[in-house]
Formats: sequence, structure tokens, C-alpha cells
Amino acid sequence: MIRVLALTRWPRSAASSRQRFLVFSDYLARHGIEVAWLPFFDEAYIARVNSGLKVSVTELFGQYRRRLGELLKRGRYDLLWIEKEAVPQLPFGFEALLLRGSKILLDLDDAWHLRVRASPLRHLLRGKMQRLARRADAITVANTALRDWVIQKGVAASKVTLAPTGLDISHYDPTREPDGPFTLGWIGGPFTTEYLESIQAPLRRLSNEGVRLLVVGEDRALGRLFGITIEQHPWSEATEASLLARCHVGISPLQHDGWSRFKSGYKLIQYMAAGRPSVASPIGANCDVVVAEETGLFATNDHEWYAQIDRLRRDTELRRRLGRQARQRCQEKFSVEALGGNLSELMSRLAGRPSIR
Repeated sequence: MIRVLALTRWPRSAASSRQRFLVFSDYLARHGIEVAWLPFFDEAYIARVNSGLKVSVTELFGQYRRRLGELLKRGRYDLLWIEKEAVPQLPFGFEALLLRGSKILLDLDDAWHLRVRASPLRHLLRGKMQRLARRADAITVANTALRDWVIQKGVAASKVTLAPTGLDISHYDPTREPDGPFTLGWIGGPFTTEYLESIQAPLRRLSNEGVRLLVVGEDRALGRLFGITIEQHPWSEATEASLLARCHVGISPLQHDGWSRFKSGYKLIQYMAAGRPSVASPIGANCDVVVAEETGLFATNDHEWYAQIDRLRRDTELRRRLGRQARQRCQEKFSVEALGGNLSELMSRLAGRPSIR
């Protein structure tokens, strides 16, 4: 049995930790890999941040103490599987010392190197992510932009594996389309309403024509979307799939900025799993996830956003065909079964053990 310590940044409620780590636990166990999971932040911390409440310094210190304590016992494990960085806001030199002697599999799913630049400690953290990438024995990246970035920063291409964000497709039942008004679906975390704001003009026009927007996720800034009929539901792992099934089309607008270029396109993968076509901005990983005219459509400006959504609204056969093909592509490219084999083989190779088929 290979023993792996998964050092995730977030608890289960965060998509990046859940879908890039936890969702593979059962698959890896069946292939002889036992994963112990230790999130840095807990659910209580996430709830407070999302609610805009102040975080206790004492509690935050406790998170660091727990993570440092586990790293001091890292010799128990054959491999450390790290989400972004092992210890947030700690300079590379200290983190490298804590990782000394361990095999490292680093996972990157967004532009964390840009987030580090915005930190109040950015001078101490300068260059941390690229140095950590070079220190890792192997790296999995969610998209081609991240792959290109780590290679540009001096990581050998042979150490980098392209690993899209996966999901348990059985969690999504591709049910028939709902009755009632034509409904657009959007799923997103807190503080991401800016993407919806970027297409509020076509959304407002569609809303005036009877279209509604179903939002899965909480964001206090939704109140800025005036004139749009919105049905909002808090995110829950238990209800996200059934809520997406109440939509006809999923949307994923992005902006032309550095952060969007490195996003992993996970919401599009969810729409595909639900058997729904999507309309998306042709930016970053969206271009790798959506196959134009086969699983979804692209839109680049207000006119195209309105036209592409309206096209799917009026053409039932096109909408349903794209939805069926989206589900099939999700099964083949983004399911745990499709992605788990490469991950288990990579871990086995890093641990110096033969993989179990």
C-alpha cells in the first residue's frame, strides 16, 4: 500500500480541494494508494470568510500549528500531494525545509502565482510558486496555460502532467429538460459575480423576454445585477446536481485578464455532466473544455452572448443534441474513471512502486 498525505488548502466545501483531491480517494484506494487528507483551513474558517466576518488570529494560528505538526511527521508517507503550497504565506526557504526529504506531487489549478503577488507579504513570497514548482518531483496542472507557465519557469516538461479537473459523473443524472420558463444556469463561488456583470446587458434583454437565471452559490454582489430575473440557491454538494438539472443551458462568461486565462473551466464540466450545453467565453481552459457546435457555443461580446443563447432557446433539437454530446465527452475526458488511471500511475511511479491495474 502506498501512503499519501494530501495537503489541501481548503476543506470539502471548496471545489478545488474536493474535485482535484477528494473525489479520487476511492479510485486511488482501489489501486493500492491510501490517501490521508489534511486541509489547511477548516469549514468554520470558510464560512466566516464567505460571510464577511473577521477571522480570529488565535484560530488562524491553530491552522498553522496543525499543518506544521503534520509536516514534522511527513516521514510516515511515501508521497506528499500538495495543493498550491504546503504552508500559506510562508516564504519558500522555510517551506522547502519542511518538505526536505519527501517526494512531492504539486497540483496547480489556477494562477496562484498571481495571487501571491497581491499578498501583503509579496516581497517575502516573491518567486515562491516557481521555486516550489521546480522543487516538486512532479506537477499536475489543470490547463495548458499553467503547463506553459511552469515550463517557462524552468520546470522540465517531463515533470508536468496535464490533468483537467474531474468529477464523479454518477453524481449527475442527465434528466430531461425541465418544464417552465427557459432557464440559464450559473454555478460559482463567492466574489465571482463580476463575470455575470460582464454580460448583464444581454442577460437583462433575455430576462425581459421571459428567460431566468438560476444561480447556484452565494454572493452578496448579486444585487448589482439589476433587471435580471434571478433564482438564487446556496451551494451544497447534495443539491448542486439537481439544481443544474433545472436549467436548459449553462453559461460561463470570463474576462480578458491574467486570472481568467489560468482558470480550469470546472463549471463547464459540471454542465456537461448534467447533460446540458453551454455558452462560454473563448478564454483559457474554456477553449479546451467546450467543443464549438458539438458540446456548446462560444460568445465574445454582448451581441454574440444574446444571439447564441437565443439560438439554443429557439432550437430545441440543437440544444438537446449538444447536451447529449456534452455528457458523452464528460464521461470520456473529465470523469474520475477517465482521469484516475494517469493519477494512480504517476503516484506509483513517484513512490517507486508498481501500479495496480
